[in-house]
Amino acid sequence: MNKPRALGPPQHHHLRSTPCTRTHQIGALLLLVATFFLTRLFDHSFAPCSNTAATAAIGRDGAHESAVARFDGGGAFAWPRRGYGDRLSLRIYVYEEDEVDGLKALLSGRDGRISPESCVKGQWGSQVKIHKLFLESRFRTRKKEEADLFFVPAYVKCVRMMGGLNDKEINRTYVKVLSQMPYFRLSGGRNHIFVFPSGAGAHLFQSWATYINRSIILTPEGDRTDKRDSSAFNTWKDIIIPGNVDDKMTSDAAVQPLPLRKRKYLANYLGRAQNKVGRLRLIELAKQFPEKLECPELKFKGPDKLGRQEYFEHLRDAKFCLAPRGESSWTLRFYEAFFVECVPVLLSDQAELPFQKVIDYKKISIKWPSSRIGPELLEYLESIPDQSIEEMIANGRQVRCLWVYAPESNPCSATNAILWELQRKVRYFHQSTETFWLHNGSFVNRDLVEFSKWRPPMPLP
Repeated sequence: MNKPRALGPPQHHHLRSTPCTRTHQIGALLLLVATFFLTRLFDHSFAPCSNTAATAAIGRDGAHESAVARFDGGGAFAWPRRGYGDRLSLRIYVYEEDEVDGLKALLSGRDGRISPESCVKGQWGSQVKIHKLFLESRFRTRKKEEADLFFVPAYVKCVRMMGGLNDKEINRTYVKVLSQMPYFRLSGGRNHIFVFPSGAGAHLFQSWATYINRSIILTPEGDRTDKRDSSAFNTWKDIIIPGNVDDKMTSDAAVQPLPLRKRKYLANYLGRAQNKVGRLRLIELAKQFPEKLECPELKFKGPDKLGRQEYFEHLRDAKFCLAPRGESSWTLRFYEAFFVECVPVLLSDQAELPFQKVIDYKKISIKWPSSRIGPELLEYLESIPDQSIEEMIANGRQVRCLWVYAPESNPCSATNAILWELQRKVRYFHQSTETFWLHNGSFVNRDLVEFSKWRPPMPLP
């Protein structure tokens, strides 16, 4: 009887194996170490030269991270691929003013007498500029069924300021408009965009917390808890946008910056006191150190009010532009400072800043505790060497294009930055507490009525 054969590798009796000695092991280890160091040497020898001006480094997702911001290989700002994608691919539907009953009143008042031209000026002009840019956008779609997002235009801050609607009318009109939007009800408003460009934020719509608390809000204001029970800004769904800097200031024909050696003051604050603690402290500080801090008691009108050109000329005459909070935490002076090339010093603890995914604000500005406004602040600013100030100003030149509401054909603009941030908000699927779906893929309401048959006015989610 044959014995069972053990399973194992085939036996080659005609070959004699050489034993692995300690000498072989040491030689193999030395070969491995030599290969590693030679590989590193060749990598450094053939790597492209670094850009010392930008001190660039390759980020995890392939973007160059400079001293101040993230750039792609072509020098444009690079949003991180993670969560944003490789390229802009949006479809935005813009509601027409005659499409929804009441929308025209939110744009031009109850009598229709307020024009976009009268609303585009001043710090709230972003509501008009964003509307116009979205109307002209290559990402605009005229088919609701293919839209990723829906833009609801309204100039309510301007309309209210010019007497076109009062607070109750604004609230009532918003509710009326939303009740006529089937797609708003379908998603619970999650894919609808609203712009509130003032310090009041979404509080201009008194019932915002009931109706648009899930919608995307574009606003420069990140905090109003000082005057409200809660802030309308939510960092997870909303987008901080730059304030509307005067077009003359952002153009090449604006007031030219002065060399540091020719600037008269260390710092300045040019604005009204409005009985705000931080601003009042600055005015008192200027009285103690008039040679260092320019801080006149300006008024809203009359001889103590600066004209725009005069304002720009004063603003450029200091190394640092102080930006304390006013009625709200955001301040337009923070953005204006970049165009006269003084370093902005933020004196508003709750302020939120835009586009933090691509900008390192430590490289272009200073944030100082508002509770420590006093001689200590001036001593600190005075201790900063001019070389460091020049570096911060140079960094600021790289990013200030992101404060300008220019056409999206300009790769560096507030418009493109907002589009990138909106792309991150897009959802493949939409739901709300008042929408349901069936096995055949159809959406229905609580009464099992198909979406295509929903008719306004509809109960709001």
